[in-house]
Amino acid sequence: MPTPLWTPNADWTATTLLTRFSQAMQVRHGLAGTDYATLHRWSVEHPEQFWAAVWEDAGVVASEPYTEVLGEWKFPGTQWFSGAKLNFAENLLAKGEDAQDAIRFVGEDGTRRVLTYAELRQAVAQCASGLRNAGVGEGDRVAAVVANCPEAVIAMLAAASLGAIWSSCSPDFGISGIHDRLGQISPQVLITVNAYHYNGKEHDCLGKVRKVAVQIPSLQALVAVPFTETPMNLQENEVAWSDFLDASAQTQTQDGAPAFEQFPFSQPSFILYSSGTTGLPKSIVHGAGGTLLKHLSEHRYHSDVHPGDRLFYYTTCGWMMWNWLVSGLASAATLILYDGAPIFPDMGRLWRLIEDERITHFGASPKFLGTVQKSGYVPRGQHDLSSLRSLMSTGSTLPEELFEWVYQDVADQMPLMSISGGTDLVGCFMAGNPNLPVYSGEIQCKGIGMGTEAFTAEGQPTVGEKGELVCTAPFPSMPVFFWNDEDGAKYRKAYFERFPDVWTHGDFIEITERGGVIVHGRSDTVLNPGGVRIGTAEIYRPVEALAEIVDSLVIGQPWEDDVRVVLFVVLRADTALEADLEQRIRQQIRTYATPRHVPARILAIPDVPRTISGKKVEKAVLQVLQGETVENTAALANPESLDTFRQLRDGLRNA
Repeated sequence: MPTPLWTPNADWTATTLLTRFSQAMQVRHGLAGTDYATLHRWSVEHPEQFWAAVWEDAGVVASEPYTEVLGEWKFPGTQWFSGAKLNFAENLLAKGEDAQDAIRFVGEDGTRRVLTYAELRQAVAQCASGLRNAGVGEGDRVAAVVANCPEAVIAMLAAASLGAIWSSCSPDFGISGIHDRLGQISPQVLITVNAYHYNGKEHDCLGKVRKVAVQIPSLQALVAVPFTETPMNLQENEVAWSDFLDASAQTQTQDGAPAFEQFPFSQPSFILYSSGTTGLPKSIVHGAGGTLLKHLSEHRYHSDVHPGDRLFYYTTCGWMMWNWLVSGLASAATLILYDGAPIFPDMGRLWRLIEDERITHFGASPKFLGTVQKSGYVPRGQHDLSSLRSLMSTGSTLPEELFEWVYQDVADQMPLMSISGGTDLVGCFMAGNPNLPVYSGEIQCKGIGMGTEAFTAEGQPTVGEKGELVCTAPFPSMPVFFWNDEDGAKYRKAYFERFPDVWTHGDFIEITERGGVIVHGRSDTVLNPGGVRIGTAEIYRPVEALAEIVDSLVIGQPWEDDVRVVLFVVLRADTALEADLEQRIRQQIRTYATPRHVPARILAIPDVPRTISGKKVEKAVLQVLQGETVENTAALANPESLDTFRQLRDGLRNA
């Protein structure tokens, strides 16, 4: 048995919300024990009991009670909490005390702003009144191209209070990237920032949003937030944020709080977008109640978020983790928002944020953690990180060496929670756990209430070997539908083609005997040399552990009636890809994986193509190398990086 990097003691587990919930469920439902495996098994086998218990334990606010938790058990189309009437925004704003900080915002340029829960409620009421004056009502779309700032949270909650549907993009999206998303959904109002700061520079946003706005005939109003000090010269049919807010709203309702309209549990409330590079992004519609319950279960039982905790995730408004972060308000947490580059002006930027804001729950991507580790920066030697109770990571697979680095150079008295899920469920299939040990390279557990399994090619669950990530039980945060998918054909094709009545997610995973999960990469980019299935993450882990390697990307190239593994590496600035380094890369892979994993070719590149949310895009690279067209380069944060592979194409075809 491997040795855990961290194990909770009895004093720690005694205080967690998961322990309290487990004990209550043992008493109420006669469970055999309070261990997580028993609780998880019950939550999947009795979803109607489990999700009703989450509703009650979290104190969901509803104007009408539900008459039935779970309708017909089917994929897709399960009806949840029939008869209930609630409002998503009301549930996020109901728990925090008036004087408690709801949002603490820090900008890259040093700007700081604080809103209490009372001030946030009043701002939401004013924004909701402004939206109502603009003709926005139930089912209408409110879109945004905004920085991760208080106005984004205010506008999202205001839209939800009216039953409108919210959809946001990050301001670093290009014109086509914004239009490919928002142009599909015909929004009535579009909110943007005038500009934003990143890496010490100010970048215009309003100019490009205007170019998008003229292509969306449904728009009734373009609202501009003065996010930077650069003056805004507004044009006809544009309105400044301060003028859009309706100050009279605070006299229309008690204490200036919003008037929350009431809707069914599955009221469409959010549109998120797939990040793939094949065709237009899928517009995935999520419901209010499912999103709320899923986030409550993850915040409370997996992340152990208590009232007053300070919750941070490094994210933009174009990633589902922004939605996940904002839902922390439903647990009466204080949100710490940061907008800007994570390592500007230096590697200490976000670590100083932990120290200054006394962050309890800190989340970032493996790429950020790997960048800090490669730089040699030691956060625990430079900063007071004693406030931390957990460090979370998602967006891609967290390699073993980063698990070990966190416990050595960041903090060793907390769980490192690697989590994995997706935009498709606005949550996680596998998650952290405050009551379980942390093992290197392994997600701690399956998500509560989630029938997460690894399936063989024959559709049978397997433990201790690689398989397809599936979910065998319906869950409340399944998409309500896809936009412009009237008959549901795109929805069914996305998740239910491979195995009937089972959600297939598209990841390649292994469930360990302990109940942990190892992610091996996307199953649609699994390598298959000599008929052996290899997950790309199995190569990334050992390669990126080498000090000389900054980043890497691997593909399976069709070659002589088989597939050969081709590895591309981004090297440290002072390093060249010489024969000795190539040999060490191959030896590293052979030692930590198998001879089958060893690449036939290794080439140096300047940059790895990634989506705007940070995922490597092996499929797009393979398309380029095969002379095919990448249809949606707007999904990429760095589309110019594909030029390198166009230049390498002929050479790789011939040798």
